[in-house]
Amino acid sequence: DESDVLILDTRDPDEFVKGFIPGSINIGLNGNFAPWAGALIPDLKQEILLVTEPGREEEVITRLSRVGFDYTMGYLDGGFSTYLKSGEPVDSIESVDAKELRRRIDKDNHIPLLDVRRKSEYDAQHILNTEVAPLDYINESMSKIHRAQDTYVYCAGGYRSVIFISILKARGFDKLVNVMGGFNALKNSGLFNVSAYHEPTTLL
Repeated sequence: DESDVLILDTRDPDEFVKGFIPGSINIGLNGNFAPWAGALIPDLKQEILLVTEPGREEEVITRLSRVGFDYTMGYLDGGFSTYLKSGEPVDSIESVDAKELRRRIDKDNHIPLLDVRRKSEYDAQHILNTEVAPLDYINESMSKIHRAQDTYVYCAGGYRSVIFISILKARGFDKLVNVMGGFNALKNSGLFNVSAYHEPTTLL
């Protein structure tokens, strides 16, 4: 409350969505942690407080330092469970699976669905009637979100969508819903129309 410190929660996204410290952002340690931290935290002098799985604090600090972040101020001793025991407010992210998303779309076919994968992934294949809003360009992508309407967010498997939502929740966007399993789950469900596959010509 007394500074511009960033609370970085490195737990797996599936755990983060169930409960987290309000205002914290999630970049899961078990994914492409360091590259995404480097891409999404613009200031190398940003003061950071960590919420990690107990016993992994030093690993997180080391991996952050490898991409230039040397202002880690400390970590929450005992992890998120310590915060829970304090009785302080807890935030969460609503998540739906493919079947529930299909049910909601059938009731309201104007539901906005954002694909936060890279544009090359989207161009290769995507769910029809969705909009691409890459996590890589989150400051531009956030302009596509209507604050007053529930917006459903997916990536390839669920890692990037939770990063995207957590950052925007910290900025005051509170109507974002995570789609569990991402594009892979939606495609494999057979419940959604998918574009024809095109071989990617770029990694952007």
